[in-house]
Amino acid sequence: MQATDDSALLRQYVENHSDEAFALLVAQHINLVYSVALRQVGNPHQAEEITQAVFIILAKKAAELRHNKALSSWLFQAAHLTANNFVRSEIRRHCREQEAFMQSGLNESGTGIWASIAPSLDTAVAGLNEKDRRAIVLRFYEGKNLREVGVALDASEEAAKKRVTRALEKLQRFFLKRGVTSTTEILAGAISANSVQAAPAMLAKSVTAVALAKGVAASTSTLTLIKGALKIMAWTKAKTAIVSGVVVLLAAGTTTVTVKRIEAHKAEASWRVAFPDPDHAPSLVEILPTKFPASVDTLNGGSRGDNWIGVGQSVFPIVQIAYDWRPGRILFADPEPKERYDFISTLRQGSGIALQAELKRKLGLVGHREMRDTDVLVLKVRRSNAPGLKPPTNGHTDHTRKDYYYCDNEPLSIDSGGASSGGYSAFTITSFLEGCFGTPVIDQTGLTQHFHIDFKWNERSGDDPDHDVLKQALLDQLGLELVPSNMPIEMLVVEKVK
Repeated sequence: MQATDDSALLRQYVENHSDEAFALLVAQHINLVYSVALRQVGNPHQAEEITQAVFIILAKKAAELRHNKALSSWLFQAAHLTANNFVRSEIRRHCREQEAFMQSGLNESGTGIWASIAPSLDTAVAGLNEKDRRAIVLRFYEGKNLREVGVALDASEEAAKKRVTRALEKLQRFFLKRGVTSTTEILAGAISANSVQAAPAMLAKSVTAVALAKGVAASTSTLTLIKGALKIMAWTKAKTAIVSGVVVLLAAGTTTVTVKRIEAHKAEASWRVAFPDPDHAPSLVEILPTKFPASVDTLNGGSRGDNWIGVGQSVFPIVQIAYDWRPGRILFADPEPKERYDFISTLRQGSGIALQAELKRKLGLVGHREMRDTDVLVLKVRRSNAPGLKPPTNGHTDHTRKDYYYCDNEPLSIDSGGASSGGYSAFTITSFLEGCFGTPVIDQTGLTQHFHIDFKWNERSGDDPDHDVLKQALLDQLGLELVPSNMPIEMLVVEKVK
């Protein structure tokens, strides 16, 4: 068979019932689907089942897709949604204990940045609009050149180039909010080199056979997975229609309760189930007792800085976000509640104030500012001209290297370039240290300029509860020391109200 164009193969399968055409489609795209599934579930056997489910869905929906010039983008989204559905079902049964990302088996090329972006790469790409997602999948997952991307998008090569560049910039911003600083070029290289790996040798043959039978020979678990995935895909497609229907109902002034229920269901489905980027979430503020086990702990911030979605969170980060307060300066008048919550705070304006009101309404918690004599750590310069603090050269930063560290078992990072403003300030360093120590850190360095930071240490909180390794590294590499002291500090005191 000569034809390898996706739309041509789909037409041959639909119109001529060509098993050979479908087998070619599977062969051309199975590595992509398997890789997306594997990144999300971390288990090769489960990834194979998800891959099989995706191609069964393709066989069922082929007639709707036969004119699709970017089938790889549809398959990416189908794999992402199916894997998400699988993970959620596992969570609900409390059987999924392992992490949703398998570090082993990664391509060695670009492992520095790849290890940072891989766990959330597919979520980031899935959050792009359809044209941007198509551009990224075609260019970097499928390895097509810009001319081929343009053909698939019904655009010129130059337009495809601009589309790819803009989409990469969106991904760059997505990862920057999660502490991963990189250039678009490095991102592009890492995705190209690592996003797709070879599926097991015999998987394509078995998938083709089961898919061509429309799932007749599939296992019960695979059929359940397909049913759930099709529901999610149908829901995703129907969201626009639901919104339009709600507008009509509101205009007619009828069935207000029904409208509110539809809106509430739609809102929860889009943030509490799918865990999206807050920038693509509904405008909403809500706190609910978590419905997930302790192994699920997700906190995502949006581009505005005051829009957040958290799943399985303690009260502390919700308070910190609501009041925009540094973590070392929050006190609970009574013991901090032990319960965990899912929350969203994504209003276009006033998210923080609305989240404060929700904390009071749902949990009876209110924060107020109060000066208190408090134990603090004072950051001072012990030795000037330390090798780890380097002024930016001509105002430019170098984003080519990133180092990863641990503090309280949470990954933190400082790179050699720092923020786009030209590096790190002393305020940035004290904020970072305050989050690490959980104690107010007072800047008395007198440093006013920005710096590149070349700083490495290696600790785990269980082995070094006082962070002595970090303190020594600050002194040796940055010439900075932390001196214990006590002074009046404006604290946020959180109290229970009736």
